[in-house]
Amino acid sequence: MHSSNAEDRPSSYALSGEMELEIGLKFMNQESAMLATKTITSVGVQSISVARVGRVSVRVLGVLQEGLAREAEGNRKDLWTIVDLQMVSYYVRNTLDRDSVMFYQVFWLFPSCVQAFRHCKPLVLVDGTHLYGKYAGTLLMGIAQDGNNNILPVAFALVERENTDAWYFFLTNLRRHIATRLGVLLISDKHAAIKAALEREGCGWEHNVYYVRHIASNFTTSFKSKEAKRHLVNVAYSKTQEQAQYYLELVSSEDPVASPQMMGWIRGLEPPKWLQHLDEGRRYGHMMTNLSECINSVLKGTRNLPVCAIVKSTYHRLNELFVVKGRQAQAQIASGQVFSQFLQKAILANREGIFQMLVTSYDRATTVFTVDDIAAVGALHYPCAHALVACAYARLEWQQYVDLVYRVESMFRVYEMEFQPMPDEEMWPPYEGACVHPNPLLRRTLEGRSVSTRIRNEMDEVEPGPGKRCGLCRQPGHTR
Repeated sequence: MHSSNAEDRPSSYALSGEMELEIGLKFMNQESAMLATKTITSVGVQSISVARVGRVSVRVLGVLQEGLAREAEGNRKDLWTIVDLQMVSYYVRNTLDRDSVMFYQVFWLFPSCVQAFRHCKPLVLVDGTHLYGKYAGTLLMGIAQDGNNNILPVAFALVERENTDAWYFFLTNLRRHIATRLGVLLISDKHAAIKAALEREGCGWEHNVYYVRHIASNFTTSFKSKEAKRHLVNVAYSKTQEQAQYYLELVSSEDPVASPQMMGWIRGLEPPKWLQHLDEGRRYGHMMTNLSECINSVLKGTRNLPVCAIVKSTYHRLNELFVVKGRQAQAQIASGQVFSQFLQKAILANREGIFQMLVTSYDRATTVFTVDDIAAVGALHYPCAHALVACAYARLEWQQYVDLVYRVESMFRVYEMEFQPMPDEEMWPPYEGACVHPNPLLRRTLEGRSVSTRIRNEMDEVEPGPGKRCGLCRQPGHTR
């Protein structure tokens, strides 16, 4: 199979024996695409199916046993593109079965999410969660964030386990189809498989950093000092070198005996990957992740479902999320708001106490000031308290220093492209591809009760309970 791009060569012909399917090969209609896949099937390759939901397509890239990758894409009406293709063989008792394939892993996303990410912050958070259904597996997710700090899942993958091949499969397709612009930041944990996948040739990610929570958890595993862990988190959040050095000294002073080992462990970390003041503002202040929040908002109750049901659930849950958030953004525009509610609260918090600050001017044009620190402008992409004071003194509009992602118009564009309703299954075109079988080795044992939860550790955030109540009046705050 060729890996060359065939974007500029639309095709309406069938493939001859001397031709092969190529990455990016386009067909002007569905009939031509199906004819080409049938032709290539006749010469020994498993058949490929192309599907579209109305005028808005669902991009699905599946990797079957021994590495078959396929993607059917219809970006606009009457245009079908095969993006990636690899061959597969399926054996039953050492006999090749040309009519069947075995499911291995799948990557999918929706065009609405592709369009939405163009107006989100230029960063993607990736993480995985286990499946609790009949078959074992792991769900990998790529999560974006809009200007109001709302999380938005933009890409999904079902894999056998979190290994290097699975993460490389997910990250390369995430970079190819979602994070297509330059400078997009990848935020992940320090999983060895993720690091190995990023180091592979062709992965495509230039910038990646770590979650502070995972670094703090790894630190606690080696050193049992909770105060040192708290100071380490403050080091990561520091916006200046001086502030980071101050908290590093506090970490060293917590345990004089283990101090050399602690500082050696910290020096083993790559500073730009966990220190906020060295990330050149790419994090937008995003240091932590809470995957459970994403699962509860979009995927709650779906991890026990089969593969097809999980894909369908993500479609309907994201559609609901787009409708709700789109209405909220539209209402904010109608009320005359310019910036997101998150930014409005942040500016109000930064304005507290600015009247007690002293601004000293050093020229008649009022363009040079003494300011203690304005690193937050670059780190968070909106003015800090010092910048607000300087703008007020120089009679400048602070709004011009706010990133466009925090504007209500950008938030509306995130959820502007709506999902189209799925037609009834009776209206779907007949499926002419190979029969897909699950991997029997991943089937869970039927003995005993299935596992529905996992053992929590100190890294997990536990939601606060209702608290104690009175045994007589059942009201909180006191006991009988």
